[in-house]
Amino acid sequence: MTAISPGTADRAVRGGTGKPLLSIRDFKVEYRTGSGTTVQAVRGVDLDLYPGESLALVGESGCGKTTFGLGLLRLLPRLGHASGQVTFNRGDGTEIDVLKLDGRDLRQFRWRDAAMVFQGAMNAFNPVLKIRGHMHDTMKAHTKATKQEIEERAAELLRLVRLEPERVMDSYPHELSGGMRQRVLIAMSLLLEPEVLILDEPTTALDILTQRSVVDVLHEVRERLGFSMIFISHDLSLAAELADRVATMYAGRIIETGGVRDIFYKPRHPYTLGLIKAVPPIVGDLPDLESIPGGPPSLAALPAGCKFHPRCKFATDECKEADPPLIPITDVPGNAHEAACIHYDQVHLERRIVS
Repeated sequence: MTAISPGTADRAVRGGTGKPLLSIRDFKVEYRTGSGTTVQAVRGVDLDLYPGESLALVGESGCGKTTFGLGLLRLLPRLGHASGQVTFNRGDGTEIDVLKLDGRDLRQFRWRDAAMVFQGAMNAFNPVLKIRGHMHDTMKAHTKATKQEIEERAAELLRLVRLEPERVMDSYPHELSGGMRQRVLIAMSLLLEPEVLILDEPTTALDILTQRSVVDVLHEVRERLGFSMIFISHDLSLAAELADRVATMYAGRIIETGGVRDIFYKPRHPYTLGLIKAVPPIVGDLPDLESIPGGPPSLAALPAGCKFHPRCKFATDECKEADPPLIPITDVPGNAHEAACIHYDQVHLERRIVS
C-alpha cells in the first residue's frame, strides 16, 4: 500500500485507559562495536501499550524500529544489550520484569505472553521442515497438548488467516507464496494465545493485492482474539489502516506519539510532517509531494541537540543546543499527543495541489 486514506484515521481509539498491558520506561539498546565502544540504537524510549490496543511504530530504515521490537522480546544478537524497564502485566495481576527473565521463564514469556512475526517470512522457517512440523514443535516446547489437540489448534488458526489446513500443513515453506507464508507466521504466533503480538514489517516485499489480504487478516484476527499489537513499519498507509495510536521514531528515539487522527491530520514534529507529505493520499486532488532533505544520521556520530535539526526547515540555534523531551500537545489519558520539538506550534499540515 502506497497511499494514505484520510478516512482510515477517523475512528475511535481502543484501550488507552486503565493499567497498561506493557509498560516501557527508559528503554535502551546498545551494540558493542569494538574494544570498549558501543552504539546506542534505541535511546530512552517510554511507551505504554494498553489491552486491546494497536500501536504503530513508524520511521525511516535504520531508525531503530526492529531493534526496539527484538529488544522487547530479548531476541537481540549477542553483541546487543537492552536496559531500562519493561513491565508486562498479566491478566491475573502478576507483574513481570521482562529484562530480568531467564531460562524457562523467558521462553514461556516469548510465546505464551508475547510473540513476534518477523520480517522476511521465508527466513523465519526451517526450510526442511513442513508447516505441520513447525506447529508441532512450537506447541510441544511450551505445552503438554496431544497430537490431536495440536492438529485442531493449528487447523483452526490457519482457517482464521484464510488458509486451507489440508493443503498448507503438509507443505514446505518454499511451496507457499509470500503472502501464504506471512499468514502462516501470523497463525503460528497465535498458537499459545499471546496477549501481545509484535509484527515487524508484515507486508514488506508483498504485492499490493497480497498486502491488502494480510491487512484484512490482521483486522479479522485481532477482532476475534482481542490481543494487543505493536507493528513496526515504514509504510504510513499501514499505520493509518491498522493502528489506534502511532509513535514516530527517529535516530533511536520516539519523537512524536498520539492517536491516529492527531498524527495524520495534526502532526506536530517536522519529521512526522515530512513523512506524511512524502506520501500521496488515496482520494482528493493530487498534492505536490515533498521529500525530507538529507538522510538519517549515523547512530555512531549523532549531531548535537535535536537529532533532526540538520534536516529541519524550522531549526534555530536553540535546536542545536539540547535534545528536547516529549512536550504534551493534548492531555488525553492513555492517548496524549506529544512531540519532541520546541517549535511544534509552527508545524502544520498544508499541501499544495499540483495544477
